[in-house]
Amino acid sequence: MFETLSARMERAFRRLRGKGRLSAAEVDGFLADIRTALLEADVEVGAAGAILERIRARAVGAEVMKSLTPGLQVVKLVNESLVAALGETAEPLAFAERGLTVMLVAGLQGSGKTTSAAKLAHYVREGGRRPLLVAADRRRPAAAEQLRRLGEGMGVPVFDGETRDAVRLVKRALAHASDEGNGVDVMIVDTAGRLTVDRPLMDELSRIAAVAPPRETLLVLDAMTGADAVRTAVGFLEYVPFTGVILSKLDGDARGGAAISVREVTGRPIKLAGVGERPGDLEVFHPERMASRILGMGDALTFIERAERALEDEETAAAAKRIMRDEYDLNDFLSQFAGLRRMGSVSDLVGMLPMAQSASLDAEEVEREVGRTEAIIRSMTPSERNNPKLIDGNRRRRIASGSGTSVQEVSALLRTFNKARKMISETGGMTSVLGLPGAGWGSPRPSGGGRRKQPALRAAARPAGGKPRTPRKKQKKKR
Repeated sequence: MFETLSARMERAFRRLRGKGRLSAAEVDGFLADIRTALLEADVEVGAAGAILERIRARAVGAEVMKSLTPGLQVVKLVNESLVAALGETAEPLAFAERGLTVMLVAGLQGSGKTTSAAKLAHYVREGGRRPLLVAADRRRPAAAEQLRRLGEGMGVPVFDGETRDAVRLVKRALAHASDEGNGVDVMIVDTAGRLTVDRPLMDELSRIAAVAPPRETLLVLDAMTGADAVRTAVGFLEYVPFTGVILSKLDGDARGGAAISVREVTGRPIKLAGVGERPGDLEVFHPERMASRILGMGDALTFIERAERALEDEETAAAAKRIMRDEYDLNDFLSQFAGLRRMGSVSDLVGMLPMAQSASLDAEEVEREVGRTEAIIRSMTPSERNNPKLIDGNRRRRIASGSGTSVQEVSALLRTFNKARKMISETGGMTSVLGLPGAGWGSPRPSGGGRRKQPALRAAARPAGGKPRTPRKKQKKKR
């Protein structure tokens, strides 16, 4: 996400590097570049102006213009301004101190509203609460069926009924949820989606809120719609005082406009962000982390949190025992990639790595190499995975044919595996998180007669303190 915006920000910063002092003209030129980057990211015009004014107010002062490291100071100012626009700190969901908590989920059709309602139920259940989903979208065909299927897949109960009256349905659901025998403490109401901000549906939403007073009214906005999402939020705010935003589809081709603009314009915080299609792909929105990612500085904390969620306790314990017994094999190597898949898309994870852009990590290439690596291992027999030493030349040709790769790539993967096993043996534990560093190490696709060089990935693959190999000098044959 935000690749285009991050790239333009990086080019703007590059103009200031190496300068001992900044003139007013240089600051103006830099701010013009930042303005272009924001507007091309579809940031709402007023929000872009507010961000630039915050930067300008401090950039033309002594703090930057007389600094010995003006480039670093400007990066700091831009980061702080983005954090301020995004909301300063993460805003937690509000729950009732006792009794039932009601949450209304609203949004336009196609914004991911119903899916976000289901993800919200999964999210609060992971926090130790007992949710009930209410199918109050009676306007869209199959909306109730979609919610019911999502609820069944997660094991979350869904309240539905024969009536077409959403207000009456919510009233019945409230009576059901309030019964202590049902064990519900959070009621999540999926309200009717709409094509535009229209008065009749807004009145329906107001009547639902009157019947079941919500602790949270969450507006779902599509991150890919940019400034249009902000206009939708402003339209809703005229009728419904929503308390927060769920930003959906943040894992898609989002330019960043919606995320940067909505808090600045509406004053309402982004509380949660959808980062995938699975029920668990709903995360707390951290403004400081998002600003860091936009500026190409990575998001190591979110990376670690996803890794912790993706690791199964039993799986981790079993892997640790195998490592201690020096039984680490290609099955374990493959399971690391499975854990990587559970963390999200490879391109999204690469964006979380600090300085990924400056290291020239190509997310799409990493994604392809992860797929090739998995294909190679899955083309091996169980005995070959358990004991890679069995893999001779004939077996390598068979594996290459079965995986659609080359013998050279199979050999490179085996060398990579041996390096990883050696590192684990030397350090006494896993030295990588879910195998992400293994993506593509030593398995580059030959191009033009030689392997594609990836210095950043190869450097990471070396044992700690290890030195890069130096090519052997060709010895002249004696006649």
